[in-house]
Amino acid sequence: MEDNLKRLNKFIGETGYCSRREADKLIDEGRVTLNGVVPELGTKVSPDDEVRIDGKLIREKHEKPVYLAFYKPVGIECTTNLDVRNNIIDYINYPKRIFPIGRLDKASEGLIFMTNDGDIVNKILRARNNHEKEYTVTVNKPITDRFIERMGNGIPILDTVTRNCKVEQISHDIFKIILTQGLNRQIRRMCEYLGYEVIGLKRIRIINISLDIPMGRYRDLTDAEIKELNELIEPSSKTEEASLPKAETPKRRTEFIKRDDPRFKGRGDY
Repeated sequence: MEDNLKRLNKFIGETGYCSRREADKLIDEGRVTLNGVVPELGTKVSPDDEVRIDGKLIREKHEKPVYLAFYKPVGIECTTNLDVRNNIIDYINYPKRIFPIGRLDKASEGLIFMTNDGDIVNKILRARNNHEKEYTVTVNKPITDRFIERMGNGIPILDTVTRNCKVEQISHDIFKIILTQGLNRQIRRMCEYLGYEVIGLKRIRIINISLDIPMGRYRDLTDAEIKELNELIEPSSKTEEASLPKAETPKRRTEFIKRDDPRFKGRGDY
């Protein structure tokens, strides 16, 4: 591991951001963060560490960010806290430090993005207008036309009314729903309000990426998918308020996205 470590000022210099001398000045002024913490001069970093200057993520020139599409099974917790049993990080066991974008609750399955790029997290969580998430939902009794109409036109939950959304009946007890917001356990709460219980929930699409892999497996997003994704989320990223979640700090290793940040509470947990 020691062979992979280098002094922070050297790391910054090799990105082309500035010279090592100028990097030392930035570090001394407290403008540099390492995994969310202001480091001391002489600190060493590894390729998996997150270095920011004035909040902007910087990378080694040859480093390519990781973007994964993962089919989360039921029973896996979307947390970076390694002390939580069946956490998503240990389950995937990816060779680089990655973290989930948003959440999918333990009882749900389906598509979730995993990445080491904090900037795309920021953009996606701000891109509320274009951040469509599509689900198939199985409920405990026959679906009626009234149920479909009510689900699509706003349900009062969590001291608000849900946004209008697209809802389509698939069979007598399965429907499809497309959301553009992420209230805590939103679909389950909406169904409960109408007297239904969700017995199966699968996310099958996030924005332009559809679920196309076996359960428990992951794949890299293609360059074309990443390009289209960035184009779709860019329009709102300049106008919406930032909502980048901060890092949890597990005991066994440092993580840099906190899920307990109040600004993150209730997002995407269905």
